Amino acid sequence: MKIFKIAISPCPNDIFIFGPWILGLTHDLKNFHSKFVFKDVEKLNNSAFKQQFDLIKVSAITGLKLTSKYQILQSGGAFGIQDGPKLVSLPNTLPQHIKTIAVPGLNTTAYHLLKASWAQPFKPVPMIFNEIPNAITQKIVDAGLLIHETALIYLQKGFKLLLDLGKWWEKNTNGLPLPLGVILLHKKYLHIQKEVESKIQESLDIAYLKTQEIKPLLRTFAQEMEEETLNKHIKAYVNQYSKKIQSDGEKALIKLKKIVG
Repeated sequence: MKIFKIAISPCPNDIFIFGPWILGLTHDLKNFHSKFVFKDVEKLNNSAFKQQFDLIKVSAITGLKLTSKYQILQSGGAFGIQDGPKLVSLPNTLPQHIKTIAVPGLNTTAYHLLKASWAQPFKPVPMIFNEIPNAITQKIVDAGLLIHETALIYLQKGFKLLLDLGKWWEKNTNGLPLPLGVILLHKKYLHIQKEVESKIQESLDIAYLKTQEIKPLLRTFAQEMEEETLNKHIKAYVNQYSKKIQSDGEKALIKLKKIVG
């Protein structure tokens, strides 16, 4: 049986959507044995550029750059509805003094949106997303661009909000959902695209029905995350656009490409 290589992030929204598939709560793809690998978002982006996986979660902006090799799927993505990355700093930092900003990767949607929205010139300092809060606290950088759960708890960390990219996007797109991540299928597997999309949708449906059965898997990847934050993360980034991008999602991807290039 052929191995079908899948790479996603260990973040709660991905684990929630794909959890039932990972745990065998749904049947695997016909004639394939699916093997899951978990990577940080920027490592996923780099792996996609190297075409290392058959199915892979990437930043939306990266997905738009890889359409010659991969197909963006209708299901499994992460679209924010008002929620999105947040630029923060220590409370006493003045915006005009910000010269260095920690970012979760140079191929992330968050970074490209920041470049489009933040007027001041800055030097990006790439690092893994969960290292950014400490870099701000330790004054390694002047500010940081928070994604995933860190963007939901910035107040608890004592940070000052400088720019909410979710609200910036909503204002500048007349309320379109914010495309943060998409699922890519390598074009050598286009003949099973519908089956793969249906499998992701089925896995998501089961996740809602059997949430308690996938909670241990969620906690395994989010050991330091409080239950409330875990639930907030899933609520923020698992929504109707995770099931199917729909016309608004398609419009949002076109708008993203236009805004950030």
